[in-house]
Amino acid sequence: MIHPSASVDTRAHLDDDVEVGAFAVIGADVEIATGNRVGAHAVILGPTRIGPDNHIHAHACIGDAPQDLGYRGEPTRLEIGAGNVIREFVTIHRGSPKDTGCTRVGDGGLYMVASHIAHDCRVGDGVILANCATLAGHVTVGDHANIAGLTAVHQFVRIGRHAMIGGGSIVVQDIPPFLLAAGNHARLYGLNRRGLERHDFPPEVLRALKRAYRRLFRSGERFTEAAAGLRGEGLTEWPAVADLIAFVTDSHRGVAR
Repeated sequence: MIHPSASVDTRAHLDDDVEVGAFAVIGADVEIATGNRVGAHAVILGPTRIGPDNHIHAHACIGDAPQDLGYRGEPTRLEIGAGNVIREFVTIHRGSPKDTGCTRVGDGGLYMVASHIAHDCRVGDGVILANCATLAGHVTVGDHANIAGLTAVHQFVRIGRHAMIGGGSIVVQDIPPFLLAAGNHARLYGLNRRGLERHDFPPEVLRALKRAYRRLFRSGERFTEAAAGLRGEGLTEWPAVADLIAFVTDSHRGVAR
């Protein structure tokens, strides 16, 4: 299953059915689980652990050192889950000593051509990064978030679950879950209704989220005041509304408006 021109370090561990294409390079301290396919000319460096059934396409570069001027070769790592599609020229870097020392990518994501996940990012399940979307260091992305092409996300920003960010955006503040955002700098444009419907959010939850969005972002109230009002209305009985409130009231970088 390993092409004769590929270079696989003797200190790497690959399950027996892993496919490795021509001229690919697998470095030391790399663990690749069953069902993985690694394309031609791809580079995977360690310490990196890759779960089962991922497809890493040609020329991807996975597990290289962080792009951090303070990095001095300390042992850091990358962990990738299961069932991801990692397309051509994608780059995913290991963590840095300034954080937990680990970059984590979840399951079932699609990382399109030339997208980038920097050091110490935490990316959830089912995330989509379109072509040339880039995450700076320490970014957190929730499950099933969708980040369109040519979008740049600033360090330490959080992207909430099921959020959708339009193409060519510059994201410098947190994007709450379930919402649409776009622009330079990115602004909010309401509920990600179509994305939520695709994930089987029932109509009553969508209505509750819409009311919560309007009160949090359109009423002119402070977040704490709006949150108290939503609790008084009983809307926090819906877990999605409670998640939205918790996200905006726990922001350190500030929330896009």
